[in-house]
Amino acid sequence: MTESEKMTWDLSQMVEFDDPGYIEERLTALVKAAEEFRDKYRGKIESFGAKEVFDMYESLNELELQYEGPINYSRLMYTANMNDEVASRLYDKFRTAYSLLMQAVAFLDLELGALLAKRPELVNDTILTEYKHSLEKIQRRTPHMLTELEEQAVIAKDTNGIRAWSMLQGDWLASRTFDIEIDGEMKTLPYGEIIGLYEHPDRDLRKRAHEVVYDGLGKDHIVWASALRSVFADHLTMVKLRKWDSPMTQSFISNDVDEETIIALLNTMEKNVGVYQDYLKLKAKVMGLKKLGNWDIDAPLPNSPDKKYTWEDAREMIVEAYSDFDPEVGNWMDEMYERRHIDGVVRNGKRSGAFCATWHAGQSAYILQSFNGIMGDLFTQAHELGHAMHAYLGTRAQKPHNYEIGSCIAETGSIFGELLLAEKLLGKEGTNEEKQAVLAAILDGFGGAGYQVTTRVWFETMLYEAIGKGKFLDGEKISELWLKAREKMYGDSVEWLPEMKWWWTMKLHFYMPNYRYYNYPYVYAQLFVYAMYRLYKEQGKEFVPKLKALLAAGSSRSPRDLAADIGFDVTTEEFWQKGIDQFSEFVKMFEETI
Repeated sequence: MTESEKMTWDLSQMVEFDDPGYIEERLTALVKAAEEFRDKYRGKIESFGAKEVFDMYESLNELELQYEGPINYSRLMYTANMNDEVASRLYDKFRTAYSLLMQAVAFLDLELGALLAKRPELVNDTILTEYKHSLEKIQRRTPHMLTELEEQAVIAKDTNGIRAWSMLQGDWLASRTFDIEIDGEMKTLPYGEIIGLYEHPDRDLRKRAHEVVYDGLGKDHIVWASALRSVFADHLTMVKLRKWDSPMTQSFISNDVDEETIIALLNTMEKNVGVYQDYLKLKAKVMGLKKLGNWDIDAPLPNSPDKKYTWEDAREMIVEAYSDFDPEVGNWMDEMYERRHIDGVVRNGKRSGAFCATWHAGQSAYILQSFNGIMGDLFTQAHELGHAMHAYLGTRAQKPHNYEIGSCIAETGSIFGELLLAEKLLGKEGTNEEKQAVLAAILDGFGGAGYQVTTRVWFETMLYEAIGKGKFLDGEKISELWLKAREKMYGDSVEWLPEMKWWWTMKLHFYMPNYRYYNYPYVYAQLFVYAMYRLYKEQGKEFVPKLKALLAAGSSRSPRDLAADIGFDVTTEEFWQKGIDQFSEFVKMFEETI
């Protein structure tokens, strides 16, 4: 088997027959099964007792497990190659089937909400212990639900409304190509490949890559602004219809967190922007610069080893890092490579970024990334395999309905995986420059997922405030708000290319339908995991079952309760400061290498 074949995932494992016609048939059958579920239960739930509710949840779990394969197959095939005609056809079929599925089950939470309003004691019935927290979340959503017909109408309008705008943004970005001169030769690169140059050792090439990409994206600002404006304006409409207190309320409910916790988190980040700015200045010093350019923020250090990693290099190091933490987890991570559940090939039409998709029926997961062999790709792979660790543990302990994990907890295993890899790399005998490079990777990662993402939260709030005041947001106006948020975070620690005002055009998180404030869960997870890592360093192997129990819990407990199980109070700024303190410790270690 060639390296390229090893790096290409095998989706056929998820379906009985690896045939497009069969997949389409199964998606059609999914809609019929969902309608049969609706016909069996709609209009009856308000009279149910605990046993009937339990049986209904079991039927729902069975439905999900039965059709999960064709759903994932269609979605994943498309993300790996959006230019493929078959993949596009299957994805379109999936979108239609999924919309009909959601319409068919729209009654479920409405009727459960009505039942719980009449009989709140059911939440504590021992028959429903397994689903207690799920019912508690329904109680929280109930005041914001519409009628069944209205909910169905919302789903229908979203299919060709905000979901179509989101799809356009992704398709448009995936189909962009960029011309850039490399070693005296002009090359045309897809987006997924040219962004690999952002971490190239050649500073001038990094700078030109940023100039080329964002100048190109800026030329399409009408497309990007139209998509973003539509998604954001739609959400403000839903805020009024659903009587949410603010544009953030939906995210609190969806992420199973509370405003008190998130405000404490964001306040802690804002009070500690100086810690990040200090690191950026230290990095500039190591790079021999008076000030970092934006093209240097994620760049490797100039004296770091100019090393490329093979697929097998990555597998060996990452599996070893997870195995040192826990042998069982290490075996699962190795299985991900062995069964070809990771797609790392760089190809035109591939979705940008990386993700991990849980395969519940297979008690496993699938990972997509573009692997260029740089150190950043190792950390990305360790990150996504942390999601896979979460999937392996959660799917063995929970049924599908209790594995609908909020984003704050969903990033826990992934960030912990990054730290395990960093620990492994720092523990190897190496030069001072090699240790500098690893520490810079850790600190750059925290800076991106913690501090830079906080900037996105501020930016998103500014956008809602502007739209709420009736301002028309064209590309230039959106860029003005992005620059304002960026200045608040970075101060004078970075020099920015003028083209970087278009940065917001490519970040798919801003365009994701019905998933507003996607960003702060990354900040939550970053500080939460760094606080846990400090505890791990103190307790050693005693800590391992605590993390495994947290990940195995799925969505059966709230993030606040899961933290309390470990002894953390996430509602206080004092707790979140622990995560900053661990970041500061890494900054100190970095400074000691200078």
